Amino acid sequence: MNGQAQLGDFLRTRRSQLRPADVGVPTYGERRRVPGLRREELAQLAGVSVSYYTRLEQGQSQSASPEVLDAIARALRLDESERLHLHDLARADRHRPRNRRPAPERVTEAARQLLDVLEDVPAVVLGRRSDVLAWNRLGHALFAGHLDPGAPESVGERPNMARLVFLDPHTRELYADWPSKARAVVGSLRLVAGQHPQDSALHSLVGELGSRSTEFASMWADHRIKPCTVAAYEMRHPLVGTLTVIQQTLSHGPGPVVVVATTEADSPSRAALTLLTQATMPTTTPAVTRPVTPEPLPADPARPGPRTLTG
Repeated sequence: MNGQAQLGDFLRTRRSQLRPADVGVPTYGERRRVPGLRREELAQLAGVSVSYYTRLEQGQSQSASPEVLDAIARALRLDESERLHLHDLARADRHRPRNRRPAPERVTEAARQLLDVLEDVPAVVLGRRSDVLAWNRLGHALFAGHLDPGAPESVGERPNMARLVFLDPHTRELYADWPSKARAVVGSLRLVAGQHPQDSALHSLVGELGSRSTEFASMWADHRIKPCTVAAYEMRHPLVGTLTVIQQTLSHGPGPVVVVATTEADSPSRAALTLLTQATMPTTTPAVTRPVTPEPLPADPARPGPRTLTG
């Protein structure tokens, strides 16, 4: 789907979700075929002509100015993340690059150093499509202890957090409020799709999830945007039980991000995380102690040697 088609789809969906009463549009008790706003009503709220707004929804205009887009965003009651997403969709086709196969994402040296420092904090390095590029020991134990610890090293077989959330039973059971986590994953992918409309690997991922999960397909069609920066989740871990973590995304500009999970000090959740640290500590095999045969003492020249008896 090209950028203009995504823009039209986004505008139609968000317009249908906005009720006249939400924005003070009188209906005079008339029976409406759809509960959302009509095109002419939204155009009037945004201060643009109905024909111009209609062309935007139909993907026939690539010249929307930032001022017009901001006016439409205000009319749709978009938050800041959604407003920026609208701008991304509007300019997606203006400078379309050649369609190339995306290069595999790699872990930066800075991210690897951060993983080494965060030895006692669960941490995972994620690519823009939510591929797991690396994790530390505790990050693997918390988020995907049922998978091979070395899985992120195989570029073609890397775990993908979106797949795990929607298609993996272990990960689904891990979150007490699974729908909240699922919506956050979809909202984050929506943002990335707007920023990288020509990413064929991302389109393949969305198509796969949509065909294998009706829940993903429904959430994707909702066009909700949700940046995954900071969120609290109650997790039900099979080894240490229930704990509440704050998942935070640490970003250093374009490229992979580091997601860490922290717990409140002196809380049961901190105790559970400490227990998980101990339970997943690598075991060391004690060294085999071999008996040492003492070497003979050197001869002392001052001590007389044994006497020889003569007849």
